[in-house]
Amino acid sequence: MRAAAGEMAPPGPQPDPAEPDLDEALHAARRGDEAGFVVLYRDLQPRLLRYATVLVGGEAEDVTAETWLQVTRDLRGFVGDLDGFRGWVSTICRNRAMDAARTRTRRPASPADIAVLAAVPEPRQPYDAGMEALSTRWAMEHILALPQAEAEAVLLRAVVGLDAPAAARVLGKRPGTVRVAAHRGLRRLARRLETDRWSAGDEHA
Repeated sequence: MRAAAGEMAPPGPQPDPAEPDLDEALHAARRGDEAGFVVLYRDLQPRLLRYATVLVGGEAEDVTAETWLQVTRDLRGFVGDLDGFRGWVSTICRNRAMDAARTRTRRPASPADIAVLAAVPEPRQPYDAGMEALSTRWAMEHILALPQAEAEAVLLRAVVGLDAPAAARVLGKRPGTVRVAAHRGLRRLARRLETDRWSAGDEHA
């Protein structure tokens, strides 16, 4: 609606001052600003840790530490937007995880690992409303039980927040393949959630 002559138009929606400007943080970090890098780290690390857990179990913290070390070395040369940055960091993480898997025996995540991850705050992502119904601990336990391709697709899309093309670049697959894998994984989770709800109902009957 346009304001009449002489009237002041109502202001548009204002950004939440409590929410950091991640795009500005990325620009600042690329200039060498430490505060900008900290903002990016706090935004992405909880998601990255969950992704790495699917890949290498209890070695996820070591893998993400190696990932951020490489990011700090190479960030000045990064070219792209925030989505590109998340995809770039996810690719580094996957490569470090594959290196770890080749040199050490892969150890599945233990209940203690999952409990720690469940306590890590995670920014909300809008990819699938059904994920909001899943507790973090429940979701991590069952995502870890998915076939590897589905688990990675679900985490990259629903947790890390990548779109299908960006997730496909991380995985070296076609976007359609990633969409299908994520869809199948989420359907498995939804079916398991329904089964668990029925079981819980039987126990309380």
